[in-house]
Amino acid sequence: MKICIFGAGAIGGYLGAKLAQTDAEVSMIARGPHLEAMQDNGLTLMEGDGYINVDVIASDTATFLGPQDYVFVTLKAHSVPPVVDKIAPLIGPNTTVVSAVNGLPWWYFHKLEGPYEGTRLASVDPGDAQWTTFGPDRVLGCVVYPAAEVIQPGVIRHIEGNRFLLGEPSGEKSERAQALSKTMIAAGLKAPVRPRIRDDLWVKLWGNLSFNPISALTHATLEELCTDEGTRALARNMMVEAQEIAEELGVKFAIDVDRRIDGGASVGAHRTSMWQDLDAGRPMEIEALVGSVSELGRLVGKPTPTIDAVLALVRLRAKTAGLL
Repeated sequence: MKICIFGAGAIGGYLGAKLAQTDAEVSMIARGPHLEAMQDNGLTLMEGDGYINVDVIASDTATFLGPQDYVFVTLKAHSVPPVVDKIAPLIGPNTTVVSAVNGLPWWYFHKLEGPYEGTRLASVDPGDAQWTTFGPDRVLGCVVYPAAEVIQPGVIRHIEGNRFLLGEPSGEKSERAQALSKTMIAAGLKAPVRPRIRDDLWVKLWGNLSFNPISALTHATLEELCTDEGTRALARNMMVEAQEIAEELGVKFAIDVDRRIDGGASVGAHRTSMWQDLDAGRPMEIEALVGSVSELGRLVGKPTPTIDAVLALVRLRAKTAGLL
């Protein structure tokens, strides 16, 4: 099995290091000092008190790697459309693209029964770049839960979590999904094939939609924003608006809003990825996490006044920081 990780940063590096311990042939696409370190010294993964070092094929270009069985796309959502032409050499007739990207996925309406089947989302796939280049039939959904960080070039520290939920847009338990699940489980990961991957996507998106922009605007940790009376209410209103949209599209939530917020509080003094990106001067995942839900609200005729207000604020924050 040939697997390429396109975007071998923290999560991609963690995934690649785990898969490299199986019989799979693993390659990594990265850049800069991180790439050079992997080429010179392999990839090091720190877990708990121990570490492993694995040899991986690492490059900044996909051209010489050729078609793969599976391509994991582990970039930030806004980074994918501009590089689809660089991913294209990895795509062969039988390649599966595993979309391991935060936020509402570009393929969301593929094989979703109902009036919106086939709808394309401009907020996450401007110009239909991914829909046209990859094609939605290639896609296997993936909800990513681990937390990791690049602590120095070529070295990944695993913080917590090992769940990568897999699912076909159609809901079937396909051979390709089960084969990948088996390999990931052999790597020590939790990778079940889920029959309703969109339900899983929304549970994670619920938190990302609200916690990320609020934290970027306030510089409050998850624990702080989930326990402060005002910001908890703000997050709750955003989640309720999102839930109405999701349920209109057939999603079933296994937990309620308050339990989801309590789950965020239990994480503790965590700085969300959007806050970290703002501080580092990197573009934030505003459209994939917030703008996309606002777009869905307009599509299904559900008002999103709280989401829209926070979206306007965080977009302006990005603009004043020179990130738009």
